[in-house]
Amino acid sequence: MEIYLPVAEMSVALETIIGLGVAVGMLSSIFGVGGGFLATPFLVFLGVPASFAVGTQAIQLISSSLSGVLGHWRKGNVDFKLGSIMLAGSLVGTVLGILIFKLLQYTGQIDVVINALYVLLLGSIGGIMLYESFKAILKKNHSSEAKRSRFWTKITHGLPYTMTFPRSNLCISIIVPIALGVIGGLMVSVLGIGGGFLLVPAMIYILGMPSSLVIGTSMFQILVSTSLSALLHIVSNNTVDLLLALILMIGSLIGGQIGVRLVKYIKGAPARLALALILLSVCFMLWESLFIEPLEHFTTEIIG
Repeated sequence: MEIYLPVAEMSVALETIIGLGVAVGMLSSIFGVGGGFLATPFLVFLGVPASFAVGTQAIQLISSSLSGVLGHWRKGNVDFKLGSIMLAGSLVGTVLGILIFKLLQYTGQIDVVINALYVLLLGSIGGIMLYESFKAILKKNHSSEAKRSRFWTKITHGLPYTMTFPRSNLCISIIVPIALGVIGGLMVSVLGIGGGFLLVPAMIYILGMPSSLVIGTSMFQILVSTSLSALLHIVSNNTVDLLLALILMIGSLIGGQIGVRLVKYIKGAPARLALALILLSVCFMLWESLFIEPLEHFTTEIIG
């Protein structure tokens, strides 16, 4: 069944979009990531312009982040003080990202740049996760987490403007969480992803936060920065298709329930290995669309 997207001005298969939403919801439940890294590239594969895929995905992130924040808040797993410091950086990063997005739109390079950034990001993150997963499966990473924590502690030690965060039992320079927030804001506004798969490890290893507080705190700042990003995309760039976002949200709700039932079967290193292979597969498909010459440079189609 074909439906017409009024803002993107194109038709798409309803079943395909719902299926994509289901896949995103399952990933969120099983791996604890937002799924934007999958939704945005696949929307591009379906013919949705990259600018609309990014802007629309921001709406999807709002719904998933809101439900996650409420759940973690009820359990007391959100450090609002530290999250607010990160949020200051993420708001700056979001506004800066929107300006970059608009400049790329004006120059006509937005689609190429978004695809290239996804290739770089997914390839690097997927490669690291693949390496770490094999090490874990082969039982060769007994003290890797402790070594990484000590490494980042040495780098961040001595930075100015320290602040105490009693909820996380930390006393660190606010420069570090602000910098992480800026990166998160840029990822939301330029790539349409919350960046949880990057921010969560950074908050654990660089900030030294307790694992129980990381996801809720990350979702809190992502929720606010994503809301600002979506508003700016609507007002400034007009790249948000609410009908497409609604269909994706319906699919993700269904996929989330399926993922909750499957999560008990996928744990630890095998789960990370599966996610790494997904990241690298999407990376390869984007790389192919960028660098491999198509068989046909132009196509014509008669409609009606």
